[in-house]
Amino acid sequence: MSLELILSIVFGGICAVTALLVITRINPVISALFLVVNFASLAGLYLILNAQFIAIAQIIVYAGAIMVFFLFVIMLLNPESEKKFFSHKPYIKIFTVVIVAIVFVQIIYMIFLAQPSEELIKESAKSVNAGTIEQIGRELFTNYVLPFEAAGYLLLAATIGALVIAKKKFE
Repeated sequence: MSLELILSIVFGGICAVTALLVITRINPVISALFLVVNFASLAGLYLILNAQFIAIAQIIVYAGAIMVFFLFVIMLLNPESEKKFFSHKPYIKIFTVVIVAIVFVQIIYMIFLAQPSEELIKESAKSVNAGTIEQIGRELFTNYVLPFEAAGYLLLAATIGALVIAKKKFE
């Protein structure tokens, strides 16, 4: 067994277990912490797949910024005062269990019975360099330089607009 396979099994197991723990914990702060662990293990899977840029973006954007936002929302909402969602709508719980069972059967089918196509195996050799930061930078600044610059100017205009609106509110 190769190290890549062992790490894939470990990170995949951590992803599956923490995903279950996110949706089964009663305390939303504990769920958010398990979500951070899930994001980190997902970044590990991205690294195994040679997608370094996506792995770093996963850590910085999701495990960092988005989780801080989630925690602020959790603290502001005070979820202890909310009513139980399924208490007055039992049919939604049954519908949810049916959907989960269907998805679970599909995943089991894909893992054990589905066979990858020959084209997919041939294309996997090309995908080794697809997720590197060097390749993404080369594509952005050669083939996609005009949309990249347009997105930069759009973000600059939105920032200036937000500053102008905020300044009018303060005066």
